[in-house]
Amino acid sequence: MNYWETLAYLEWLGHETLRARFGLEKIRRLLAELGDPQTAYPSILIAGTNGKGSTAAMVEAILRRAGLRTGLYTSPHLVRVEERIRVLGCEIAPEEFAALATRVRAVSEALLERGEIEAHPTYFEFLTAVGFEYFREKAIEVAVLEVGLGGRLDATNVVPPFLSLVTSIDIDHEQYLGSTIASIAREKAMIIKPGARAVLARQPPEARAVLLARCRECGVSPIWADEAVEILGSEPDGRFAFAYRAASGQHRSVHLALRGRHQIENALVAIRAVEVLRELGYSILDEAIGHGLESVEWPGRLEIIGLSGPLLLLDGAHNTAGARAVRAYLEEFARRPLTLVFGTMRDKRIAEMAAELFPLADVLILTRVSDERAAPLAQLLEQTADLRRRLGRPTEAVEPAELAFDLAWERTPPDGMICVTGSLYLVGEAKKWLARAHGEGGACILGREEAGD
Repeated sequence: MNYWETLAYLEWLGHETLRARFGLEKIRRLLAELGDPQTAYPSILIAGTNGKGSTAAMVEAILRRAGLRTGLYTSPHLVRVEERIRVLGCEIAPEEFAALATRVRAVSEALLERGEIEAHPTYFEFLTAVGFEYFREKAIEVAVLEVGLGGRLDATNVVPPFLSLVTSIDIDHEQYLGSTIASIAREKAMIIKPGARAVLARQPPEARAVLLARCRECGVSPIWADEAVEILGSEPDGRFAFAYRAASGQHRSVHLALRGRHQIENALVAIRAVEVLRELGYSILDEAIGHGLESVEWPGRLEIIGLSGPLLLLDGAHNTAGARAVRAYLEEFARRPLTLVFGTMRDKRIAEMAAELFPLADVLILTRVSDERAAPLAQLLEQTADLRRRLGRPTEAVEPAELAFDLAWERTPPDGMICVTGSLYLVGEAKKWLARAHGEGGACILGREEAGD
């Protein structure tokens, strides 16, 4: 397959979530036929409701700064599917992606023909196999893997036990993981296994109890990244500096590149994870921790883009806790006229997310995300009707999203801000709109720009 044929094949495999069939038998059989590439390197596996992608990006940036050859696997992508698979901070090249996808497809179809798997791999299983194979091919020294959904039955949860991180747990994906924090925590806790080390973020009491029980079951002594830190200050755009007590007992200070007070918690998980790696023999200087945290990039998470007009703030908050973090950021750091462009998935707690965000908006624009799971405009209007009536905010309901972005640009004064939130898929659409309307920077592609070597 060439690159475009590969994209068509991925689309044929079906929607990443709607078509998902959870279980590990198929991905294990597929990887075994490929020679179990995931055993060629140690993997840091990261689960959680919010912050797991940011934490993965921080850990990878620190390890790369320490001189390690890193692989990073995350989801979903914003614009290009290649964003999900990176070595040394750079995306897999389209031609390499197509070549590996062709190999994985051939293997999966042979297994299917022999009756050794019951169906084609899912979209996520397929990409996971491609990512693992690419990491082996590039001889990485450590992989940082973001769990796709849950943990217990996620395709990433086939890697040998090494280091498991769990970021904050909250309500999300209820139809797959359960409707309570405890049930969701039970799914995510299953990335903790005998023989692994575990670093855990501050958790609600119900989640903490579940995680502790899992650690006891596996004979794992968890490291809690939940202690208080000293906030040293913040930049006007919401990037914090803080001091923490290192495992050595010394106090260290770091400056964060990622915006928002909530990133302090994610950074602490990343720091504790790196300290575990030091205990395991990895040479990681304090300077690498500082440089990694102050240089990491993670688009679509309180990402500010300055244009010749209003500022654009992109955040993929897709649940109530994420919306709460966006609200906290806006209240603390974005005191300017605000246009909110909001779209999300139909299975989300829309009214709760709206209650966090809508009161801050001077202009409110609802739109439909271009995705099978998206909430239609009628649902957005219905489930936010009472709130909007109380607020008395002017509201527009516009689709497709590109027209919503155009309208936001027209309605927002030059000293204002446009906030696009509710879904990472909506953020991806905003980035495509930006590329068309305002130009686009090039991507870092491994082999064309060996960043980090």
